[in-house]
Amino acid sequence: MKVNTHISKRLRYYYLRELVQYRAAFLEGNLIHAWHHLERAHVIGQSYPYEHTYAHWLMLKFGFAIKDSKEVLGQIPRLLIGGVKSFVGKIPLGNTGGANVPPLRPMPLPEDIQALFRH
Repeated sequence: MKVNTHISKRLRYYYLRELVQYRAAFLEGNLIHAWHHLERAHVIGQSYPYEHTYAHWLMLKFGFAIKDSKEVLGQIPRLLIGGVKSFVGKIPLGNTGGANVPPLRPMPLPEDIQALFRH
């Protein structure tokens, strides 16, 4: 069993960069672009408990901000369980983390994120 606790400095940089872009787009009112960056942050950080849980926390807050009850209700179990699954290495690689996709479905990785994981 693989146990993940800390994200590498290099991956953390890209994870945080996506969160900065998320916040900027959200503040500009560009919700589609904001969500895109939040999903990317989730994909980059989903193997690490803190980053994975924090991405779901932001998704929950996003759901509240846009008054999307499906997203809010979908994020609650993900928020409670996602970090634990990361810790033990049982995550569906590439899953974007939103309530619009099944929580256990692996998804294709964007090419630039694949490159991050290869290095």
